[in-house]
Amino acid sequence: MKKHILVISQYFYPEQFRINDICTEWVKRGYKVTVITGIPNYPQGKYYQGFGLFKKRKETYNGIEIIRIPLIPRGNNPITLALNYLSFVVSGFFWKVFTKIKADYVFIFEVSPMTQALPGVWYAKKRQIPCYLYVQDLWPENVEIITGITNKHIMGAIGKMVDYIYARCTKIFTTSSSFIHAIEKRNVTREVLEYWPQYAEDFYRPLKRTIIEEIPNDGNYNIIFTGNIGNAQGLDILPKVAVLIKEKQVNRKIRFNIVGDGRYKETLVKMINSNNVADMFNFIPNQPANRIPEFMAASETAFLCLTDNPLFAMTIPAKLQSYMACGIPIIASADGETSRIINESKAGLSSPAGDAQKLSEIIIELSSKSSKELQELGVNSRSYYDKNFNKEVLLNRMDRNFRENLVLEEKQIV
Repeated sequence: MKKHILVISQYFYPEQFRINDICTEWVKRGYKVTVITGIPNYPQGKYYQGFGLFKKRKETYNGIEIIRIPLIPRGNNPITLALNYLSFVVSGFFWKVFTKIKADYVFIFEVSPMTQALPGVWYAKKRQIPCYLYVQDLWPENVEIITGITNKHIMGAIGKMVDYIYARCTKIFTTSSSFIHAIEKRNVTREVLEYWPQYAEDFYRPLKRTIIEEIPNDGNYNIIFTGNIGNAQGLDILPKVAVLIKEKQVNRKIRFNIVGDGRYKETLVKMINSNNVADMFNFIPNQPANRIPEFMAASETAFLCLTDNPLFAMTIPAKLQSYMACGIPIIASADGETSRIINESKAGLSSPAGDAQKLSEIIIELSSKSSKELQELGVNSRSYYDKNFNKEVLLNRMDRNFRENLVLEEKQIV
């Protein structure tokens, strides 16, 4: 009989998160998978076309049963974002009370908000089954950094919620080894924690150099950024970098191609215009994830950026694996784990987070390299990915966890 995995993830297809592929792979491996998620609205902040409170609340995707519980869209301000987080939890509570689903495991895909884990924890307790938490964003640290909230009562309450969730998980997986040390400080035993890095979907692969209409083929040095345009990405550094590059009058013109959308996009465009560097930027709307390798193949290097903060120094953003899987040289403005991986892999160059001067220098340095030198960096990038983020190896490890912990839970119940 197929083992049944209940996945709790506030974000799921058609929203572009790696949990979509993880669930698809589990179906291929013979699991039954049900996903409890929200009505898609990320990152635009409004329901996707064709979805709503009374539209497509249930559907099947790649053999996965999707159940969408009601939630308020993210909107574009802190109040609607808070309501978005809260509404998922409230809906999840009532879903837990009335559902007749009988799963064997709970797997919680935790990108912010951590609150989304509560329905999964409650369901696992009700059914007395293993509960797995996959931590992408550290809370409460992430809340303080992103929102600026420092009130000790609010942060204390969030901290208690996080501790409540951790204490009720059979196993906690992290996307970064640095997260393990941070979570241990919250009285979580080391045996419960495991580093399980992200992998990239199979369509992220090296392609031959190509020309696409979205990126002009005019001899410019094309740098590609893909994904959410939010505060955490620290893209406000780019207008400053563009000004510095212009001042140095480099031989080859540099263009930043920004593919995606997000809450910070409008502000970023205003900064670019006020600095008179709009000619160095090319904004491209959100694209289907499986098209992103084409954009990589039309670019010289990929760009990754995080704000200057101790928390983000511990973070390995998912786009790093996507870039490396495509075998493209990487330019980064980041500290800690991300910088270490880029330097260790010899896949590109990294500058300290927030250092516009140093970032402009490494961009100019890479733009002066020959095609052969860039190709070598790309080969290093893909080679490191194959050795450290292999999809089959990682999924096999998760299979073993499922089997071992289910046996352990059954012994405890007996």
